[in-house]
Amino acid sequence: MHRPTIFALLVALVLPLTGCNRPPDSSAQADADPPTGEPESRPNILLIVADDMGFTDLGSFGGEIETPNLDALAMAGVRLTNFQTASMCSPSRAMMLTGVDAHKAGYGNMLEELSPNQKGQPGYEGYLNNNVVTVATLLRDSGYSTFISGKWHLGSEPQSYPGQRGFERSFVLNSGGGSHFADMKPAYAPNPDAKADYMRDDVKLTELPPSFSYSSQYFADQLISYLDEREDDRQPFFALLAYTAPHWPLQAPDAALEKYAGRYDQGYDEVLDRRLTKMEELGLLPDNAEAVSRPPKGRPWTELTAEEQRVEAKGMEVYAAMIDEMDVHTGRVIDHLRESGELDNTVVVFLSDNGAEGHDLDETWPADMFPKIRAVIDQSFDFSFEQMGKPGSYLLYGPNWARVGSPTGRLHKAFPTEGGTRTAAFVHYPKVTGGGRISDELVAIKDIAPTLLELAGVSPPDGEYGGRPVETMTGVSFLPILSDPDQHMPERALGMELMGKRSIRLGDWKLVHMPPPFGSGEWQLFNLASDPAESQDLAASNPDKVTELKGHWDAYAKENAVIIPDWVSGY
Repeated sequence: MHRPTIFALLVALVLPLTGCNRPPDSSAQADADPPTGEPESRPNILLIVADDMGFTDLGSFGGEIETPNLDALAMAGVRLTNFQTASMCSPSRAMMLTGVDAHKAGYGNMLEELSPNQKGQPGYEGYLNNNVVTVATLLRDSGYSTFISGKWHLGSEPQSYPGQRGFERSFVLNSGGGSHFADMKPAYAPNPDAKADYMRDDVKLTELPPSFSYSSQYFADQLISYLDEREDDRQPFFALLAYTAPHWPLQAPDAALEKYAGRYDQGYDEVLDRRLTKMEELGLLPDNAEAVSRPPKGRPWTELTAEEQRVEAKGMEVYAAMIDEMDVHTGRVIDHLRESGELDNTVVVFLSDNGAEGHDLDETWPADMFPKIRAVIDQSFDFSFEQMGKPGSYLLYGPNWARVGSPTGRLHKAFPTEGGTRTAAFVHYPKVTGGGRISDELVAIKDIAPTLLELAGVSPPDGEYGGRPVETMTGVSFLPILSDPDQHMPERALGMELMGKRSIRLGDWKLVHMPPPFGSGEWQLFNLASDPAESQDLAASNPDKVTELKGHWDAYAKENAVIIPDWVSGY
């Protein structure tokens, strides 16, 4: 692909670092050529990840929640409106950090959801395996200071801890979710005495520090402290700020809850209409777009009882408060970089790891499948209206508000449809992105790692690293489209599978296979150019296109050793 002139100029400035002697770990490149150059010529990298955020939750993507700090970055950078993730968190994060498909990186399925025929199989380890190298390792070995603050959820095996995967400093929650307050209540556990799995520098914690008052606050605090603790502030850094907001249980500080009190009394149908209007004003509404149909458990606002409306509105108030808090604390990090003079040389990448969470409590932890977990949840949390969003409460905001989070994308988290995998993302780096624009180029989350490496002037490994074979990155750098609006991403077939629900996409055509009531149990064909809501199945009228895409799916499944769970029929 042709590289634009601005990129050529950037590469001329971004030279590798002078030799750094770092002890190798299990994923280090022992035979790497020593880097050369000046540290200040290489950009810092701040990667910010939201957990289960809807596409339109930021103001810059059509929402009404107050997010001025993130909006300022997004509007001055490149907003990616066709950014694709996995449908759930761990597979997305594995691909984000490695540039390799989740089925090869150890997350062919979520650890909690492994089926009998997947257990023990390569690519289904349930932790970040040793066949991949993280972007943190590659950047660290080339001279970057590396640290993470926030959610990890990439394995409880010591070999998969952050310190073994390239991060020099780390403060992480290593479970899928937990209380956002200091009580360390886990989001799910079969043992009532269990605590959320927090670690500092790979050492498990039994209690949180006194300064931990709320998750987003402390994750930002810790990241700022890592920035300040660097011995040489000329050394470039790679920082991963991985919020657990707005993952359930939905909770927020009292002041934030009070700020949004009453704001959603009009109901989700009216808020959805307002977001569609705002998306159109911002130039974010796809051609031929219309509101997606209600999910199977969705109901019009007017059909709810007054009590049901009161509970639904309160749930969205809590959710909005969480997004607001995430923005506030991101602003603190950005202000710190600005005051230290480092912001202008910092690449800021923001994304959500998947679409909005649209399940309810019964769907998330049904008593018949996870009886012990569900029993602990029921016994350990306060479900009263008065306690909603406060410490000790347990809340998900459900399918109706998730539809608001993705007004033109079908369904939500855990589905390979647009509502589950198309998420808000942007890149801010004025040296490359210019003064702000929108790109609808198809970008995958596995493209993050090669893009960051190219910005840093680091070559990805080609089949070997540290004296061992490793998977080659299949993600591609999207740096060209950031620096030149006339550049395009290469056409490629993008496959996705999780828990048997699967899709393959080529250009605007998308083939989806899901069980009822969400799908037909057969392959369904959609054209996203004319039908972004995936509402019109074109399989019967386009059999040749189905055959073509099915061939791409078969190739993807073979290349990535996909194992459909044995409880799924119709493979």
